[in-house]
Amino acid sequence: MSIRTYQIGSSRKRGDGLRIGAVRFLPRGVKKQDYARLHLFDVWLPVLAPSRALLRWAKGREWNARSIKTFFARYAREMEASTDSWQVIRLVAQASLRTPISVGCYCADETRCHRSVLLKLIRKAQKAR
Repeated sequence: MSIRTYQIGSSRKRGDGLRIGAVRFLPRGVKKQDYARLHLFDVWLPVLAPSRALLRWAKGREWNARSIKTFFARYAREMEASTDSWQVIRLVAQASLRTPISVGCYCADETRCHRSVLLKLIRKAQKAR
């Protein structure tokens, strides 16, 4: 099966499978029962999102190659240091071997988004089984 990423709000694509929202905050004004209908996500897992502290840190920064690299490194450390996050990453990794899964965030550019790091962590967990 497969694991991939997507931008939350984009139309479903063939092979998306289960869409996981790896975001800290839910979109305002959207009812919980409408998340899937609006192509946001099927399951919300904020445990896979950057911490509030890391998001605050990133918000005040000029977004350049250095700050992105620092953000990615801090995010990866957060995920690997948190038992809860790492266990969910392992669960997603194992599930993705049996069914397609897509991990999403609001960011338009995946190369500047935590979901690219999350995808690497999930693939790392797949190999470590």
